Amino acid sequence: MTSENNIHNLGEIQLISIIEDLVLKEAGEKLIKDDAFFFEMPESNKILILNTDMFISTTDAPIEMNYFQMGRKSVLMNISDLVVKGVRPQGIIISLGLPPDLSVSQFKDLIKGIIDYSKKWNLKYLGGDLNKSKEVIINPTVFGFKNPETIIHRNGIKKGDILLINNKFGLTSVGFDILLNRGGDVKDFPKYNRSLTSVLEPSFLGTEAYFLSDRGLASTSIDSSDGLVKSLRDLMLSNKGFGFEIEFDEDLIDSEAIEYSQDFNISLEKLILNGGEEFIHLFTIHPENYEEIIKLVNLHGGSLIKVGKVISKEKIYIIREGKRIEITNQGYEHFK
Repeated sequence: MTSENNIHNLGEIQLISIIEDLVLKEAGEKLIKDDAFFFEMPESNKILILNTDMFISTTDAPIEMNYFQMGRKSVLMNISDLVVKGVRPQGIIISLGLPPDLSVSQFKDLIKGIIDYSKKWNLKYLGGDLNKSKEVIINPTVFGFKNPETIIHRNGIKKGDILLINNKFGLTSVGFDILLNRGGDVKDFPKYNRSLTSVLEPSFLGTEAYFLSDRGLASTSIDSSDGLVKSLRDLMLSNKGFGFEIEFDEDLIDSEAIEYSQDFNISLEKLILNGGEEFIHLFTIHPENYEEIIKLVNLHGGSLIKVGKVISKEKIYIIREGKRIEITNQGYEHFK
């Protein structure tokens, strides 16, 4: 790679021009050129909901992840926190920190990845900011509008509520273990392609929250980007006096994780409970609404799986092969 192909030879103005050209070409939209960004409130009874979650290449991107995939993932990880509340994301603003030796082609791939996943969710790309940094930093802010009475919050659990998930756990833990601990080429693990894809190019979120929120059928929700145990403990923080009892079986666990656990003699509990970046959506619902919810979600092509229940004790238990085991670890935390 020659220095002429690096972004520091172009400067901010030309880089912004490249972004504008790519957004127009890929999404058919013109960027708003202003010091602030404006988005019309479609209805007066709705509020603005925003989320921002920073993507940092040294911690969020395995070395096998390309720049297009980095761009996609940065958008997905921000959308997930809105969607799980029942909020339809409508716009995105992105600030970028870029190392000066990043090539122009890599920069374009990064922007194309951002645009690709933004288009998937019909997001309007409104612009952002550029700065120099030692690594790739992508800091999106995603927003949408929602009637506040229909937003699914983290608090609202009642005794006896059922815990539902919209996808099974284990794929990303397998993918990260292969990429970070097995030292092999991804081509050496063809039978675990779904797991590797879940890390390098995650795409599934699911829209079950939309139907639950619009009809007031979920008592709480959370996305599992920090792992199952951490997500459950976050729900417990917002619902004092309650905990969870989880059935540790094939309804909770992806078959690929079960196979990987057996092939490499790795703890299945570790893969399932202490993973992260699954972006699986968890919901608690009142048991009397269960049948209605399953029919509704299936009608719209979604999927929800019953995996546990709320208990009147601030503990997390798994039920495995008839044994009730307390989970005492706290799950993943940044800076630890």
